[in-house]
Amino acid sequence: MTTEPHSWPRYAKEITDPALAHEKPEALDDLRVLDASSGNFAALFASSILAEFGAEVIRLEPPGGDVARLFSPQGVKHRGTGLAYLVEARNKRHITLNLDMPAGRELFARLALHVDVVIESARPGQMDAWGIGYRQLSAVNPRLIYLGFSTHGQFGPRAASPIPDYDITNQALSGTPYTTGEPAGEGTPESSVPTKQGNWIAWYIGGGWGAFAAMTAVIWRAASGQGQFIDCSPAEAEMRFTDYDMHWYHANKRIRERLGALNVSVFPYTLIKTKDSYSFIAGFSDINWTGLTNIIQRPDLKERFPTTKTRIGESKLLHRELEGWAATLTSQEVLDRVQDYVANKRGPGTVASARLNRPSDTLAETHWWERGVFERIEDRDYGELLLQAPPWKMSRTPPRIKWACRPVGADNEMVYLKYLGLGRERLRSLKAEGVL
Repeated sequence: MTTEPHSWPRYAKEITDPALAHEKPEALDDLRVLDASSGNFAALFASSILAEFGAEVIRLEPPGGDVARLFSPQGVKHRGTGLAYLVEARNKRHITLNLDMPAGRELFARLALHVDVVIESARPGQMDAWGIGYRQLSAVNPRLIYLGFSTHGQFGPRAASPIPDYDITNQALSGTPYTTGEPAGEGTPESSVPTKQGNWIAWYIGGGWGAFAAMTAVIWRAASGQGQFIDCSPAEAEMRFTDYDMHWYHANKRIRERLGALNVSVFPYTLIKTKDSYSFIAGFSDINWTGLTNIIQRPDLKERFPTTKTRIGESKLLHRELEGWAATLTSQEVLDRVQDYVANKRGPGTVASARLNRPSDTLAETHWWERGVFERIEDRDYGELLLQAPPWKMSRTPPRIKWACRPVGADNEMVYLKYLGLGRERLRSLKAEGVL
């Protein structure tokens, strides 16, 4: 069997094109999820993933709305709602319910009879003390999958800590920020201190792991008929992404200090400053180092530093040499020279490189738009929104964006009537009582 040269990209797009996602079935369209988390983007991200794959996610907030609606980079809000919530509230039904009131907890227990997954982020034991934790709900719904997020987890000496589950708390406890930033005494004072990672990275890593666990539990339930409890600590999840700092300490009996853009294990595997921005460059094996020294026309560096060990020992010196070469080049020119060497096989070794994009650069790249990475959504409540589509392209059951954020309590009437048979008069009464 032969195929037309270069036909694979066309074929891949044909079977996975995100523009056709709405014509295909959803993998989780028979799954119901009740997200009762509070001010927690690990939980919100977990339910976002499930919703993107078709689950009916009922997002429960207190009557005034979840505090998570106020979280936003630099406090930026759009029509009163934070950018973060606008992103993670998509594809979800939004209802209100006051769990501080016995009547609210009674309605919650009734709703839990109709769902497959409950997600919460209360302090460990709080839901159980209210009579609506896994222990009570699973007794009447044994197929229930219950996902609880908490910084310290549900048990252990620190499980009862009053510290709320915040991303920065999770990052700090994981130890990751300690080795993130410039070495002490180098760079600006602000960069020579432990530095947090990215945008709520521990929350998002924890949420991703939590969603993965929930879907795994769904698969196991299909065979066993039984649900289960899932205890997910975002701090523990972040520890998986510490560049093996704990293993380093265990093996070497010393703490790895901050290295900035350098890598403790290999060189080069780093960011270098260019004429207009930065570029990532990697060529750390001996043969690939040969390739890189050929590209920068510095065979003397290959002769002086022929092994990985010698390069690591002089990584700061070599980093300065690479930046000296790149000082007169743009990031694109660096990329072009690397690609020319590799694609045209101008010598031994393979070198990796990439431009360090700013947000404006990323949005300007037609490649990402061609792949359906971003979608402009026209929402009746929030106007035009830019959302990033799910990162998976799938040929049979692709994820998708169906609608944007919903206002507080927008789906009360639909959800409470559908699952509990509560009509408008009863809903008005519950709202007047402060239950909804």
